[in-house]
Amino acid sequence: MSSAGQTYAAGSATAPGAKFEAWLWIAQRASAAVLALCVLVHLVTIIYAVRHGLTGAAILGRTQGNGAALAFYTLYVLAIAVHAPIGLRTLCQEWLGWRSASLNWVVAGIALALFAFGLRAGWAVFSA
Repeated sequence: MSSAGQTYAAGSATAPGAKFEAWLWIAQRASAAVLALCVLVHLVTIIYAVRHGLTGAAILGRTQGNGAALAFYTLYVLAIAVHAPIGLRTLCQEWLGWRSASLNWVVAGIALALFAFGLRAGWAVFSA
């Protein structure tokens, strides 16, 4: 095998890792865009509720059975469950030097926990 062939073979062995990192980068940037919109809507909603003197009971009355509110909250939780673990993974790699496959499993577990607990909270508000 020529040296050019050896370089190609070595480069192709790392390609899936590079593609995975690229997809993580895209996912984190896309989830950041969704989060920016969701945070803005959430803050505007809070300001509206405070300025109009809405109580917790009044807010729950508006969100109970509201499919649009549940859909919004689900999107918000999904964006958090994608964005935060990817950032945590990067911090663990840079600060702790943790680069083994176990990091990906731990971060995937954190993502699933965030999604599950977030959906549980959203469902509680929806079905209150």
